Amino acid sequence: MINSRQTRLLIIDDDEDDFFIISDYIKDIDGGHFVTEWCNDYEQAIKKITAREYDLYFVDYRLGYHTGLELLQQINKQQKPAEPIVLLTGKGNKDIDIKAMECGATDYLVKSDLNTEKLERCIRYSLDRSANLKELKTREIKYRSLFETSRDAIFIADEDLMFSEVNHAASLLFATAADKLVSSSLYDFIKKDFQKEKIEELLLEKNKIRNLEIEIKSGKKELKPCLLSLSLFENEAGEKMVHGILHDITHIKKAEMANVHAQKLAANERLLQILAHEIRNPLNNISLSIEQLLMQTDDDDERMDLIAIMDRNSKRINNIINELLDQTKPFEMNFQKHTLQEILDESISMTADRINLQHINLEKKFPSKPMEITADKSKLILAFNNILVNAIEAIENGDGELSVGLTSTAENYFVSITDNGKGIPEEYIGKLFEPFFTLKQKGMGLGLAATYSIIQSHQGSIQVNSQLNKGTTFIVGFSRNN
Repeated sequence: MINSRQTRLLIIDDDEDDFFIISDYIKDIDGGHFVTEWCNDYEQAIKKITAREYDLYFVDYRLGYHTGLELLQQINKQQKPAEPIVLLTGKGNKDIDIKAMECGATDYLVKSDLNTEKLERCIRYSLDRSANLKELKTREIKYRSLFETSRDAIFIADEDLMFSEVNHAASLLFATAADKLVSSSLYDFIKKDFQKEKIEELLLEKNKIRNLEIEIKSGKKELKPCLLSLSLFENEAGEKMVHGILHDITHIKKAEMANVHAQKLAANERLLQILAHEIRNPLNNISLSIEQLLMQTDDDDERMDLIAIMDRNSKRINNIINELLDQTKPFEMNFQKHTLQEILDESISMTADRINLQHINLEKKFPSKPMEITADKSKLILAFNNILVNAIEAIENGDGELSVGLTSTAENYFVSITDNGKGIPEEYIGKLFEPFFTLKQKGMGLGLAATYSIIQSHQGSIQVNSQLNKGTTFIVGFSRNN
């Protein structure tokens, strides 16, 4: 674009007469504000171009022992020319023209055909093209940076959702290398058929999807809830392509579940306190009456036996109330430095008799390096003991397998307790840590509720994966800096 701004031009030519001729043509351009300078040295010309001292360069094909093509090739080795370069030659040559364009020249002019009008058109075209390319380059860098550094998984795929390009966050989300993802489809990581069908339906009807909640199964077999957004477009070849974004909402879901669970616990605690109060008042009257009867009753064995039965059961009810009320009290924590290895060893030792009686094969996978956290040792032993007891009771007599493992990442330690028992129905997994929920005939449903509260008090996390008739895994996580 030729405008009121001063435009600096450099003519690189070993013939000074040609420089004057071209300069005179440029001076005659209407509305132009040009500063034209001359360079006749090959090495000096390279320095000036790489220093980006001018807005446009005219380079003669013949430069003493060198050629203009050699100069272009040398510039390309150091850096792509940011400003436009026009190659000049004494006579037209199609091969030189093609090679010049391949080397990055913006235009190609024959000296014998030059005039003011051609030079004006060439300068205007070259400057406009250069400005457009710079703008495109700036946008490309900006959007490429957004693509690569985004914390959300971003991908480009065909209409069958086969990946053609993915960013680093996508590799992390899918736990799969980028080169392997390129030969995969998004559908490969979605296990629920109704979610696949919903995606196909929305793309067909609306050509786009906004924040559809789906579940991704990563290469590490982890299930991750995500929000999926897709938009359909056509590339330059007329092929249908898809831009996609996956936002991992695992932490949001965990926070929501923790909040819901905390509200349920609080509601249950209030209910327990009310029930205990309402039951204990008449129970106290019953107990006092029994004491009076015991004092007034003679040695009638039958009557004494009946009163004793009432007395024992009243005390039993009172003990149950006390036990329930204990569940509503906040834990008094005594935090000290302990290793997860020693805590788990003590938990396992407490259940060793039951493990041996059921002939269960126990496998421990502990690293030699201590995994130290700040914890209330006795409370964590109780929490892990509850999980281990549930695992043991889920295993049928026979080929029982129980595995207790420790793993770590840069930020967290993980305890995994896996059994090959009967498993837990999927619809019950979300209720496991609710007070009074139990799948046992004689259970009270308080053990895992207590475990959850203890883990929460250690700023930890707990996750359950289970398959019917195959087994269950409890994964408890702790921050390394807890």
